[in-house]
Formats: sequence, C-alpha cells, structure tokens
Amino acid sequence: MSLHDDVEEILLDSQTVATRVAELGAQLSADYAGRDPVLVSVLKGALVFLADLMRAMDLPSSIDLMEVSSYAGTETSGQVRILKDLSKPIEGRDVIVVEDIIDTGLTLNYLLGYLADRQPASIKICCLLDKPARRLADIPIDYIGFTIPDRFVIGYGLDYEERYRNLPYIGVLKPSVYGGARPEG
Repeated sequence: MSLHDDVEEILLDSQTVATRVAELGAQLSADYAGRDPVLVSVLKGALVFLADLMRAMDLPSSIDLMEVSSYAGTETSGQVRILKDLSKPIEGRDVIVVEDIIDTGLTLNYLLGYLADRQPASIKICCLLDKPARRLADIPIDYIGFTIPDRFVIGYGLDYEERYRNLPYIGVLKPSVYGGARPEG
C-alpha cells in the first residue's frame, strides 16, 4: 500500500506548485530588494514550502522557526501555546511569516500580535494555500500561492497524523482514511 492510494485527487501537481513557488520567490526578491528580511515559519507543515521559497529568493535573508499548538486531536482548542519561540530578536527587521495553509486564521492572528510585540520594522504574510471558506479571523495575506476550496489537503509538507508530508503534490485525502469525520486542515 502506497501513501498515494489514500489520495482522492491531486489538487495541485508538483510542477504547478514549483512554478508558483518560483513566482512568489521572484516577487519577494523584487519587493524586498536592498533589504535583509527574516523568514519566520511555523513548524512543521511549512518547512517544505519555506525551503523551496528561500531557494527561489535572490536576496540576503535569514530564517527562524517557531512551533505553536492550538489543536487537541483534530479540533482547534482555541488556546494557542508557543512550544518553540524565535531564536533571534526581530526588532527593526522586516519579517515575512511563511505559512503552508491559512484556514480559520485564529492561530495566525494570535501569532501576528505576538510578533508585533517584538517591534519588527514590518510584518507580511506569505502563504502557499489560502482556504477562505473557513476563515474566522480577518488576516491580511500579502502573498498567496493558491486559493483552494474547503477540502482536507495533504502533501508538500501538509499532513494528517504526521503522514503524507513527503508527497510532492497537494492532494485531497480520502474521507475513508480519517473515518469521515472532518479533521482540521
């Protein structure tokens, strides 16, 4: 049995994703020309996107990683906890928050306030996938890879129970895999 067998459909193939990530990298390179932004990513889902995005950027930059938790099982708890904080100060820096997917926006909304308290020069958001149908918080997304429908997606870093992150495309997980109950994601 292969991980691919659990995929109902391929929403975005690997070439489509690679092309769009390259476009985002070029756009960020142009917008941040002459500056040295720090890319801040939330573990673990955005790691694949972060790695490809930073390689697509042609400007000096650095990265930092955070880990947050707002889920208990497959449902959001509404309580955000910082499990791993930034390793370097961001005061006076241009910050680009790199996200894999923006769904309800509640965790990111909390994170934006948390980062703003650190007095960066600017904060912008770059997300690979935007799922506006489930949005509960008004999030100003500056760079969007793709707007997707309200489907449970996996691959290219996105997971279900820590599996499927290594798929080279964005796929829709078969409901039979997660028992038909809709998980967050």
